[in-house]
Amino acid sequence: MSTAYFDLQPEFHFFLPRDKRDVTIALAFKGRQSLKHLIESLGVPHTEVGQVTVNGQARSLDSLPHNGDRIEIRPAAPGCPLEARFLLDSHLGRLASYLRMLGFDCLYNNDYGCVVGNHYGCVVGNHYHDDGIAGILAEDPRILLTRDRRLLMRKVVQYGYCLRSLDPPEQLIEVVRRFDLSGKTTPFHRCLRCNHPLEPVSKETVLDRLEPLTKIHFDEFHLCPACDQVYWKGSHVERMERLIESVNGSSKSYHKGISNG
Repeated sequence: MSTAYFDLQPEFHFFLPRDKRDVTIALAFKGRQSLKHLIESLGVPHTEVGQVTVNGQARSLDSLPHNGDRIEIRPAAPGCPLEARFLLDSHLGRLASYLRMLGFDCLYNNDYGCVVGNHYGCVVGNHYHDDGIAGILAEDPRILLTRDRRLLMRKVVQYGYCLRSLDPPEQLIEVVRRFDLSGKTTPFHRCLRCNHPLEPVSKETVLDRLEPLTKIHFDEFHLCPACDQVYWKGSHVERMERLIESVNGSSKSYHKGISNG
């Protein structure tokens, strides 16, 4: 039996029981176990980890610790490790809409099941849910957003973030800060329903699908070429703009209209 000693920064308190915070954690282990495995046994997903040092020397998560090693874990620094393309867990529908509103590519489905190719299965449950998400990431590397730390610990998950808050607007702030997305947004250029980029369209093209008051008061429209949803500047603009300004200071927006087509 070997023992390694872990020092974790305060940013990891979210994952640790109270009696493990702000103390050196002595962790006993058997055999050859990687730093990734030992760190995750403490409850911290590898996606949350930045620099790791063993006895003062930088090491990768694949490294094998030895008896008596002193290991310091620092959180991942703000920044986006790859293109800002996200995969959101099934309980994060509102966050998916917010991120799409800011122009980010967000894959989301509220019934992740078995995945065959790019198609979703219909069997729902924790096992099939996690396997479905893992299957997507194996084919299409994205940043996984979830509150399920065990899901983040899967080997197929290269990049991800465990959301702390249950409140969607606060979750949005978390994601923007974690991946340094402020200033990289293109608000209201992506469909909130299906994630496809929007295209400008003339009023005449969608005139027969508009309510009478919409025809009178609005002249600028966008259309989703994938799901045929129509968007225009609308009455909820101010609320949406306040949310955007909180992360980016943007002032242009579109309100989702209800299509009759």
